Amino acid sequence: MIKTDILIIGAGPTGLFTVFEAGLLKLKCHLIDALPQPGGQCSELYPKKPIYDIPGFPEILAGDLTSNLLEQGKQFEPGFTLGERAETIEKLEDDSFIVTTNKGTKHHAPIIAIAGGLGSFEPRKPQLEHIDKYEDNGLAYFIKDPEVYRDKKVVIAGGGDSALDWSIFLADVASEVTLVHRRNEFRGALDSVERAQELKLIGKINIITPAEITALHGKNHIEGVAVTKDGETQIIEADAFIPLFGLSPKLGPIGNWGLEIEKNAIKVDTLDYQTNIPGIYAIGDVNAYEGKLKLILCGFHEATLMCQSAYKRLNPGKKFVLKYTTVSGIDGFDGTRKESPKAVVKAIV
Repeated sequence: MIKTDILIIGAGPTGLFTVFEAGLLKLKCHLIDALPQPGGQCSELYPKKPIYDIPGFPEILAGDLTSNLLEQGKQFEPGFTLGERAETIEKLEDDSFIVTTNKGTKHHAPIIAIAGGLGSFEPRKPQLEHIDKYEDNGLAYFIKDPEVYRDKKVVIAGGGDSALDWSIFLADVASEVTLVHRRNEFRGALDSVERAQELKLIGKINIITPAEITALHGKNHIEGVAVTKDGETQIIEADAFIPLFGLSPKLGPIGNWGLEIEKNAIKVDTLDYQTNIPGIYAIGDVNAYEGKLKLILCGFHEATLMCQSAYKRLNPGKKFVLKYTTVSGIDGFDGTRKESPKAVVKAIV
């Protein structure tokens, strides 16, 4: 059983910033996310795309924002359960909660902060016959450990950043990498497209466009894929097939937790972003209220107020005095301390 003060469901930007704000209040956080790495959409869908409306950053890549948020919260030692989806919730007699994932991992906390963005993300699967048979048998929708593909023949399908970036990365890991896309044009960062072109010219990546994967072959494990181009089909020998067609957001099992739902979002009180169930909050794109804007900076604001409310709920009757970090400094759970330089008292003679 994993125990924490605040259990955050969703490790996107809003969830990651919650770790920092909770840490200032001496509250410990643990995060659950169905994706294999933190960052939500910023990491999975557009890590190399710039964001222009983060305060203090005229421009920042989505992947860099994730890295900065992880670094900012690191001193408060958050825990992570990644690659697992929050499935069920149980309310105990003391008003605390137990959340169990689809893989059976149990988490116990008095406060739940749902920061799931647009919901849990499920991979967009290609419409191929018997595709379920090959899942976890050579077919994967995420790459959790690149070393799994060491010296293997890998076929990747897709035309976005993920398909390009992983093709480039695996060029130095796999024995053979083939990238298949239904169009000649790729929708990815320019440097990734150019790098993939360079690797194609020196024979490190085989790129087939415009083409589609039309069938999978193998008795119990992926042994090859059928690629159709210009009406002709060829079988490419493969040990692994990785379709990277993006993710489909869904509220998922959270929708069955007894929360008040409005248009696939969770209704909250704008005083502190608490739901209709005391102790459960919803922050970021997953919530709904009049005037709601689905912006990262709004999620940061909601996370801050939510943590203040959570502190009062966990410490009834205890008065909290807000101090600016420039005055109070920051004491990390790892023993570190950050503070502004002390003023020097010296007479001018």
